[in-house]
Amino acid sequence: MVLQCTIPFEIMAEQKISIWFFIYHLITPCFVYSLAEEGNKGYGPVFEEQPIDTIYPEESSDGQVSMNCRARAVPFPTYRWKLNNWDIDLTKERYSMVGGRLIISNPEKSRDAGKYVCVVSNEFGTVRSSEATLSFGYLDPFPPEERYEVKVREGVGAVLLCEPPYHYPDDLSYRWLLNEFPVFIALDKRRFVSQTNGNLYIANVEASDKGNYSCFVSSPSITKSVFSKFIPLIPQSDRAKVYPADIKVKFKDTYALLGQNVTLECFALGNPVPELRWSKYLEPLPASAEISMSGAVLKIFNIQYEDEGLYECEAENYKGKDKHQARVYVQAAPEWVEHINDTERDIGSDLYWPCVATGKPIPSIRWLKNGAAFRKGELRMQSLTFDDAGMYQCIAENTHGIIYANAELKIVASPPTFELNPMKKKILAAKGGRVIIECKPKAAPKPKFSWSKGTELLVNGSRIRIWDDGSLEIINVTKLDEGRYTCFAENNRGKANSTGVLEMTEATRITLAPLNVDVTVGENATMQCIASHDPTLDLTFIWSLNGFVIDFEKEHEHYERNVMIKSNGELLIKNVQLRHAGRYMCTAQTIVDNSSASADLVVRGPPGPPGGIRVEEIRDTAVALTWSRGTDNHSPISKYTIQSKTFLSEEWKDAKTAPNVAPSDVGGGGGSNRELTITWMPLSREYHYGNNFGYIVAFKPFGEKEWRRVTVTNPEIGRYVHKDESMPPSTQYQVKVKAFNNKGDGPFSLTAVIYSAQDAPTEVPTDVSIKVLSSSEMSVSWHHVSDKSVEGYQIRYWAAHDKEAAAQRVQVSNQEYSTKLENLKPNTRYHVDVSAFNSAGYGPPSSTIDVVTRKAPPSQRPRIISSVRSGSRYIITWDHVKAMSNESAVEGYKVLYRPDGQHEGKLFSTGKHTIEVPVPSDGEYVVEVRAHSEGGDGEVAQIKISGAAVGVPTLLLVLVVPALGVLACSGF
Repeated sequence: MVLQCTIPFEIMAEQKISIWFFIYHLITPCFVYSLAEEGNKGYGPVFEEQPIDTIYPEESSDGQVSMNCRARAVPFPTYRWKLNNWDIDLTKERYSMVGGRLIISNPEKSRDAGKYVCVVSNEFGTVRSSEATLSFGYLDPFPPEERYEVKVREGVGAVLLCEPPYHYPDDLSYRWLLNEFPVFIALDKRRFVSQTNGNLYIANVEASDKGNYSCFVSSPSITKSVFSKFIPLIPQSDRAKVYPADIKVKFKDTYALLGQNVTLECFALGNPVPELRWSKYLEPLPASAEISMSGAVLKIFNIQYEDEGLYECEAENYKGKDKHQARVYVQAAPEWVEHINDTERDIGSDLYWPCVATGKPIPSIRWLKNGAAFRKGELRMQSLTFDDAGMYQCIAENTHGIIYANAELKIVASPPTFELNPMKKKILAAKGGRVIIECKPKAAPKPKFSWSKGTELLVNGSRIRIWDDGSLEIINVTKLDEGRYTCFAENNRGKANSTGVLEMTEATRITLAPLNVDVTVGENATMQCIASHDPTLDLTFIWSLNGFVIDFEKEHEHYERNVMIKSNGELLIKNVQLRHAGRYMCTAQTIVDNSSASADLVVRGPPGPPGGIRVEEIRDTAVALTWSRGTDNHSPISKYTIQSKTFLSEEWKDAKTAPNVAPSDVGGGGGSNRELTITWMPLSREYHYGNNFGYIVAFKPFGEKEWRRVTVTNPEIGRYVHKDESMPPSTQYQVKVKAFNNKGDGPFSLTAVIYSAQDAPTEVPTDVSIKVLSSSEMSVSWHHVSDKSVEGYQIRYWAAHDKEAAAQRVQVSNQEYSTKLENLKPNTRYHVDVSAFNSAGYGPPSSTIDVVTRKAPPSQRPRIISSVRSGSRYIITWDHVKAMSNESAVEGYKVLYRPDGQHEGKLFSTGKHTIEVPVPSDGEYVVEVRAHSEGGDGEVAQIKISGAAVGVPTLLLVLVVPALGVLACSGF
């Protein structure tokens, strides 16, 4: 196809720009050759119907058999057939074709039996159908010879042999005639016909069994039945004897396919008739198992892997028992986990086509291209050309079956064009916000992109960035960013451009944010939300509760919005319930941007009911009760009311008593200067025994006689701090605690000895030094103070642009002389000081030291470009990582060599862009590569390698890795 085009172009003489830049980008060559236009209109063959296995009865009167094949394609496809991998000569009269359907006249087993494949082609490629077998079914008559009579003593078991005639396929069903057709014997607990061999089993013969028996055999595949000569059964009268169970029908080790129905048979002779029981070794029978035929048949429907195991049949009568065991194995035909689909790729690009199947045994993978053998295993292709286009088939097969996945690979080459996806003519961006202007032309191979604003060529900077996909990103948008933006796209087939206009709008801002609200159940609550926005745009408000958008139509009984005032999104919550509590977010949005603010609604309500009430102990005049705490619904539970009644009265009365348990773990000490801290373990509520519960704390200096007492009315508190400016530090005190309620006081605890608080340190740590370790870490060290009361040291640090009040703190024990500060910001100045502390407080800090962290490590991952196996080593190569201006320079690379699935391994360091690692002796290994700098380690890239490849005759195995990511290498 030839295109002729003209583009008007005008440049003012006074514009000081490069004319050649615009000539290069704006004047498209007048003649562009399209290599792929016509190819996009058609497609290769796609099967709609494929041949299936067919059984043709040898005695059929039809005189013909057909194999179906139908595919859609543009242009219309051609069909041909193969038999046992040989082309069928369709010119012969005995063959005819209707569309893709093959009709064989007067089929004969000697020349027509075998595997058929339908091959479909058009100009886009060729595909092969799945193989279909044509076989010839037959069921010969029974031999004409008479059957011998069978004489059996009454009470003894008997087996009448069927001995079916030659047949195909092996899908026969069996029944037995008695004396004449169509009188079939009824099966019961005493009689059983095996569907494995057709034999008739009689557990013990009775006089009523006398008669002539014939085995009746049916083949459902060819709809034919035959029956044998009659076998006379003559019971011999005898005094009834008993015989132990003797299993004669024994199921064998069975291989089943996943999802199939499996039938196991077991039948025993014996007198009396044995009882049959089924079991699975160490496991219950499958949930889908069903026992029938008076216990002789166990059927497992839709068998699964977990149904595999050892099964047992046990037969027993009072004379004895017999057992039989055999194993059931579950395997599976191939099934797709991930299969290929029609794919379009740019010329020169790379292709990885995942094709994964599951099955048992694990299926092998092979590939066909245009009907011919292509590759095995994983399919990866680099630098695609037009020769790579065609019809591909991924084939997964194991011993139980074969499956096909078909797809067409199209290789596309075309110059850039914006016809289908031009740039937006008008792009809006909020002031101070971020905008992305998309540039998505159709082009193959992928084009290179450049941008201009008016006549100015744009390059990546602090606010402007051109993405790899061609999009232009601008952050912190200002009025100066308004104007005409043009995207230029160019590949080796041609070039194109598209233009749009960027206009700035005022940013949306929440000017009055919602505030936290605290209400009681049943009250109303209001959440305010007012926003400013660009007057040319419509503003909407969206409210959400705990991340879920509120549906005002469904929740109109409780939620209402203020729609009367412009720019006001006030929310009214009516008749608040407990479920309405949570975090509310107001989002004010236009089509350009949005702004959000949040607040919490606390709903207070009566406590939920206690649960799990139990009587722990019953005494003569008291019981001990325990229960679980109910929800407090944001109001502390102050007390529990316990009521009781007797059988003589229907009236419930409050149950009360005085405390009889003393608090435990009384102790304390420490605290700030001039303080005495006393602690104890609060009594659980089960020991309160009444209302107005609290504690009486008694204390006195050691050696004095008078106790000082204070009352603590909060029953949940186990701590009291006594402050006295005249209290000397580190003074010994005796303390004790008891409980009380409205009925009286309980007993005091044992007396404990504690000490008042010591003085805070007065010395300053010396010789404080700092070593910067990376962009986010530094080490701080110091000399200890001489004060023996020091319990530890506090290190404060804050960024130079922050206030000292925002300083972060790290505390270490008095055994430490240094510590590491982590999670720092890169290339940032920090202030650091150190002070000692004890239980009384903090000492004076050291002089502040200023230090600057390193620049951030490189953000670019190493791009692994190859993994080469040479003998017993792998050679891993990667591109050099180039640090940005705000990043630390690359000093070398760290390489971690570890087993896949583990975190530990061997660490290498190198200044090169390559490294050698040993070939794994077992399993897969991961090689991780990251750049190292004074600012720390950069992002990691990784690759998987495995041991010796299967079927590779040479010692050198090269795999080019075109992109980042995890790559597993396996044998070809």
